[in-house]
Amino acid sequence: MNKRNWTMQTCAMGVAAVLAAPALADQVDSNLPQYEATQGVSGNINTVGSDTMNNLAQLWTEGFREVYPNVRIEIEGMGSSAGPVALSEGTANFAPMSRAMTARENDTFEARHGYVPVALPVAVDMLAVYVHRDNPIEGLSMQQVDGIFSSTQRGGGENITRWGEVGLAGNWANQNISIYGRNAASGTYGFYREHALFGGDFKSSVREQPGSSAVVQGVASERNAIGYSGIGYKTADVRAVPLKQDGDERYYEATAEDAGDYPLARFLYVYVNHQPGRDLDPLRREFIKFMYSQQGQEAVVRDGFIPVSASVAREALKAVGIEPGF
Repeated sequence: MNKRNWTMQTCAMGVAAVLAAPALADQVDSNLPQYEATQGVSGNINTVGSDTMNNLAQLWTEGFREVYPNVRIEIEGMGSSAGPVALSEGTANFAPMSRAMTARENDTFEARHGYVPVALPVAVDMLAVYVHRDNPIEGLSMQQVDGIFSSTQRGGGENITRWGEVGLAGNWANQNISIYGRNAASGTYGFYREHALFGGDFKSSVREQPGSSAVVQGVASERNAIGYSGIGYKTADVRAVPLKQDGDERYYEATAEDAGDYPLARFLYVYVNHQPGRDLDPLRREFIKFMYSQQGQEAVVRDGFIPVSASVAREALKAVGIEPGF
């Protein structure tokens, strides 16, 4: 399989299909190897991209530097849209992204390098819809989510501005819904727009935040607020609302057990510039092997995400010319 086909297939893989493979839920696949140190690893690693993956990148960094203390790593969570540019220009070794690269981003990279970057699926995230911890809402349909956040209502529902319009009674009924979200540089923004707004437009009243944790903090600060962010940013001050598609018999939680059916499950990627037929340098090779090791995927679990299976890891390693060995 050539690199473009691998990248397209990887980004199109359904989360449910991958989680149905031997693994996973919130436990690391026992078929993944323990990472072991090797010789000749030194230099600097720069990652530029997703804010959602900042904490995970930090955990990987800490674990990798325990093995190679002389390696220097810099992490910039500027938003997923910054990743393709930095990777193409050579100012980043890795581009963590909470969405797949767009066709335009792939084409721009290919025009410069003659090949497309490789998308490495490294974790599964539940993109959560958060409300204040005191909010009693039982769950929301995706059509209701669209009605709350979108000015276009492409999901077929109606414009929703008050909590009573989604079933809350008493003092909640006439409360205006205060909306928090991410800015357009964020991969989370793009993913949510495509999947929760059915490709529509956000309301102008959405309070755009520069980071994932800022969204959660905003929702926690207002009793009538709602917002979206990665499940890894959940705190005790907010609730992740169960969601369902129109026609589903029940609501699904933003948990590993429901990941195959949860409407806003997504892959998290790390993109790498790998020229077909050439070996990666030792530093990038070993960092990738670390991400797909027991230690690397344990970091995924610690950060609140779902680890990938050994079968996904094998194919990812092969895509960048690394023989899996497991």
